[in-house]
Amino acid sequence: MTDTSRSATPAPPRDARIGYPGGLRARWRWGGSGQGAAVFALSEAGGSIEDLGPLVSPSFEELCRAELRIDGPGGAWTVRLASAIQDEPAGLVWDEAGLFVVKYGFHTYGFESRTGTLRWSHRSASPLIAVLGSPRLPHLIVQSEIETFAIEADGTVGWRIAHSDVVAEAALLGGRLVLTSYGGQATAIDPATGRVAPA
Repeated sequence: MTDTSRSATPAPPRDARIGYPGGLRARWRWGGSGQGAAVFALSEAGGSIEDLGPLVSPSFEELCRAELRIDGPGGAWTVRLASAIQDEPAGLVWDEAGLFVVKYGFHTYGFESRTGTLRWSHRSASPLIAVLGSPRLPHLIVQSEIETFAIEADGTVGWRIAHSDVVAEAALLGGRLVLTSYGGQATAIDPATGRVAPA
């Protein structure tokens, strides 16, 4: 007879170290629900630190947590994030806007690259799958499972389109935003306007 009264031990937090343009070195650490203490146990000293969990929920400490530490030419800064779903955080440098942009769970955050000051945040109605940028675009593309957003440098939404099927993958290819749905359908969109691109 198997004892099912004991819950499984949660997986330990995960780590990643990534170098970004502009001399930014990032250390990511993230874990599952209620694992904040384990995620933050290895926080590095020095620089500013800010917990943005309250932007997501009043009960943010019960949620999945992530920590991002950036070391760069302007110094070091650290932010702590929260997500209602298990997710792997990701970021990109937006040189023209001077931002380091992060997607985690349902939220996108625009941080000043040098200081870590939060310039804006955006919440999607469905989980985010990608944040994409190009020097040829005046905005970022934020892709969620059911919507595509163009986010301007000040955090406003330039345009938004909804999708009839869940988007599973998104990529900027050949000057187009190519979306692949859960059902396998591929759609090409003009990333500058949000209109369906000609075949």
